Amino acid sequence: MTIGFIGLGNMAQAIIGGILGKGVASEGTVIGYDSAPAARNMVAEKYGIAIADDNQDVTRRADIVILAVKPQVIQGVIKEIAPAASEDTLFISIAPGKSIEWLAESFGKKVKLVRCMPNTPALVGAGMTGYCTNDEVTDEDKKAALDILGSIGKAEEVPEHLMAAVTSVSGSSPAYVFILIEAMADQAVADGMSRAQAYEFAAQAVYGSAKMVLDTGRHPAELKDMVCSPAGTTIEAVKELERSGFRAAIQDAMEACTDRAKNI
Repeated sequence: MTIGFIGLGNMAQAIIGGILGKGVASEGTVIGYDSAPAARNMVAEKYGIAIADDNQDVTRRADIVILAVKPQVIQGVIKEIAPAASEDTLFISIAPGKSIEWLAESFGKKVKLVRCMPNTPALVGAGMTGYCTNDEVTDEDKKAALDILGSIGKAEEVPEHLMAAVTSVSGSSPAYVFILIEAMADQAVADGMSRAQAYEFAAQAVYGSAKMVLDTGRHPAELKDMVCSPAGTTIEAVKELERSGFRAAIQDAMEACTDRAKNI
């Protein structure tokens, strides 16, 4: 099985690193192409994969083609590769906001399609990816796609109507968390801690808290209550967060993100 990449940016590199590191593929079974020569050269040197002549060459040679391009350019890419697309080729798109129906219409022919939304923690093997498929995708195809997406973290199938919600709750949410970590560190610095130590304490606290949710399966509110001792420091902090509209601000941000994801 040959896996091809059209676009060799950060997310493509994360997936390439994941499938090679997890043994889903070997260097000799991965090919790619990017319009930027510097990207092609860097990826070839770093990962040892083959570089195709162009996007059509990737499409002709690969059994699975990952469309790792921005939504603004994907239509042009599909128009370019459609003549070389086979009904046996599995296409995986990571472009946000582009529905399976839109992708199929862009190809203008029957093709196997997986639409997915990974996130940037995929770069460190801790991604969360939501995906959906069209009716042409077989169980075998789905397993192959899940092996690829699972190599960069966790992957879960969702109904397509929830893909915009996936974008806001996981695709874009690392940005919210980075802002939280930065704000926590800023205050720790204001309280006298060094910048490097402040980032380490804040990031580890966020990491550990997330791990508790995943590992224990307990409700986040229950875990929050465990930290809030009567008349203690944490409950005072929580009161201030609620007074400042912290919870509503997160929900409003996600709502705006979801709306944008539906209209790209």
